[in-house]
Amino acid sequence: MNWTLLKDHLSEIVFYIFCLLALIQLFYYSFFYSRVAFYKQKSRQQSQQHPVSVIICARDEDENIARNLPGVLVQKYATTHEVIVVNDNSVDDSKYILEELQKTFKFLQIVDLKQEAKLISGKKYPLSIGIKEAKHEIVLLTDADCVPATEFWIQKMQDAYVNGTEIVIGYGAYYKKPGLLNKLIRFETFHSALQYLSFALAGNPYMGVGRNLSYKKDVFLRNKGFSSINHIPGGDDDLFINKVASKHNTRVVIDKDAITLSQPKGSFSQWLRQKTRHYSTARYYKKTNKFLLAAYSISQFLFYPLFILAILFYDLRLSLAVFGARLLLQGLVFFRAMKKLDEADLWPFFVFFDIWMFFYYIIFAPSLWKRPRVSWN
Repeated sequence: MNWTLLKDHLSEIVFYIFCLLALIQLFYYSFFYSRVAFYKQKSRQQSQQHPVSVIICARDEDENIARNLPGVLVQKYATTHEVIVVNDNSVDDSKYILEELQKTFKFLQIVDLKQEAKLISGKKYPLSIGIKEAKHEIVLLTDADCVPATEFWIQKMQDAYVNGTEIVIGYGAYYKKPGLLNKLIRFETFHSALQYLSFALAGNPYMGVGRNLSYKKDVFLRNKGFSSINHIPGGDDDLFINKVASKHNTRVVIDKDAITLSQPKGSFSQWLRQKTRHYSTARYYKKTNKFLLAAYSISQFLFYPLFILAILFYDLRLSLAVFGARLLLQGLVFFRAMKKLDEADLWPFFVFFDIWMFFYYIIFAPSLWKRPRVSWN
């Protein structure tokens, strides 16, 4: 056996696989992710305002309610709207804080739940109650630990309801804070948003986030609410949207005025538990969505190991040329997309974050088959 010839063949195979991975990445960045990076809001001669019901579910979140709910209540929105807070079996001071706020803001509606729902996991039951109590057709969802980035959140989100629109997907970001963990959390959040927003823009919506999501009450009732996913912990946002969204009924809002902000987790272990709960629902996505997401993730995970092998065993200049082409497109897309989603401070470190994603997949991959906690809070 000619070992030299075999080594040459293997090195060529490694390089060709590396080129294939780069091509897959280039496809995703050019066909999908560029849609967010180069997104332009279509101009409209006049903005229609619809009545809106904002719904927030809370369990033992008196501090978050006191801190964040005023930001929802002082929205500049002239048309009829209401804010519904579903107080889900809280044993803290949530009830009293809500009652005090209601004295000033008469459109604040409080729904007190005194009994746990049987055989319904997560926050699906309190959210279902809130939607059924809503007076208006358009419901706008966020969480108790979220606050709109500006006073125009309701206006911007409802403005996406043009003819045929039933679902509107927004961006839920995290506060900027010092430290590496904050940047890792925010980059992962940005990276996920880049995927679900761009896929929706490409006519293949597959998820939304409950921190900033809107749909019509009729969509919820017509599809029998969360009945098909009541047995699954979580999924009240991504699995429901995965089921009912289509290229015809879904729009996205990419606007700094329409972002919501949340407090990021304070430790890596807390973040790990959060992502484990979120990723555990991905196994229930439609087959097409799972394939597209898996193809991208696998190509991203293997890209750097194959790049190193291609440098070591094939040709340095050719390997660097392929790497450079992908890096240039990635850098351009990240730069523009991060500016649109108000995450521009992350861009100088995008190469570090890109390398980090290799370790991210190793750490969080088990979440895809772990069963999450039933509790939603």
